[in-house]
Amino acid sequence: MPEPLRNLLVIVGALATMGLIMFVSQPDPDPFAGDAVVEPPFAPLTYGIHAFVWWDGGWGGQMLDWVSMMRFNHVKHIVAWQDIQPAEGAPFDLSRLEAILAETERRGLRLVARLGHVPPWAAMPGSDLTNAVDFAPRDTAEFAAYCGAVASQFAGRITAYQILNEPNLSREWGGMPPNAVQYVESLAACSAAIRAADPAAILISAGLSPTGNDDAIARRDDLYLQDMYDLGFQQYIDVVGVHAAGYDAPEVGPDDAVAKGGHRWMSFRRVEDLRKIMVANGDAARQVAILEVGWTTNPTDPTYAWYAVSEVEQADYLVRAYTYAADHWTPWVGLMSAIFIADPAWTPDDEEYWFSITDPRLTDGYIAIRPAFDALLRMEKRCGEIVLPAYPPVGETPIEPANPCP
Repeated sequence: MPEPLRNLLVIVGALATMGLIMFVSQPDPDPFAGDAVVEPPFAPLTYGIHAFVWWDGGWGGQMLDWVSMMRFNHVKHIVAWQDIQPAEGAPFDLSRLEAILAETERRGLRLVARLGHVPPWAAMPGSDLTNAVDFAPRDTAEFAAYCGAVASQFAGRITAYQILNEPNLSREWGGMPPNAVQYVESLAACSAAIRAADPAAILISAGLSPTGNDDAIARRDDLYLQDMYDLGFQQYIDVVGVHAAGYDAPEVGPDDAVAKGGHRWMSFRRVEDLRKIMVANGDAARQVAILEVGWTTNPTDPTYAWYAVSEVEQADYLVRAYTYAADHWTPWVGLMSAIFIADPAWTPDDEEYWFSITDPRLTDGYIAIRPAFDALLRMEKRCGEIVLPAYPPVGETPIEPANPCP
């Protein structure tokens, strides 16, 4: 072979090898397609907390002050249909919501309204009126009237609406088997009513409960999400709602949970599985809202005790969860709402009591806070390009900290 040709082949081979090396060493494409989210409804991150101010026992102002102290800017609150229209045919009474919203606005906070708590008179026939937490609406027009009444009264003042909650659980669907068709029908009716009254409001689908069941008691969250995509639910919302229950340390992913002998849903990062379903359904441009994130400290109830943590671990895990989301999930995760500032009526017999970052029991005349409250208050906040540095140690915290987050 002539020398020039031999040299040319050597050069071509070397270039090919270099190209292969460069191809192999390229990072994998983002499986969550974060770059597709170019107009996020919520700033990534948006810090929220689920509070209970409706029946506040006189503590509502203190609860909202706590949210402001924490430098969280959104309050998620249930706007229960049964509270504003307890009897069939009665006019909607929105006076209590007006008072709550006024106090929220006075503190520079924004409200995310969780719609639901269907009154028994409006429940679908066959519902378990004694044991269910919530009910499927019997009539989508009635449900839409409730959604529209709230949105009309408070157009431009309520930032976002979460439409129902955990419909993949029988206990949240009137004790009946979860039914995605019924849920999407209700979602569509409510969505149309809100968009007609307040087009700027952000609409969020119900957060789905991470669960391993696929039976009459529950539908697995990933399967239920695909059911909703099969029904075209995304046309009725702006943001996909998910729940991120804490079963392990926040950094533990679905694959890790399986390797440890568990299931994929037993991880805070189960959210990633649901995001991949969005991407696979061509919905990567839509943002995700984590509507509940928390860890239980319940040491006795066998339903929860198997994954309970200490109060110190609860505080640490919540901070690490927000940090993980800020590092790995923006901009496709926007709103991230912790649970809970406790309802003053809760007792240790209530499931939610053990997830809360405050203790509703009075101590020396005051509602007590738990380590998680202080940890969330002091942690660094990252909202878009804005970074709020971590607070200094106890005793040096400003009383009314400014929060420039949107």
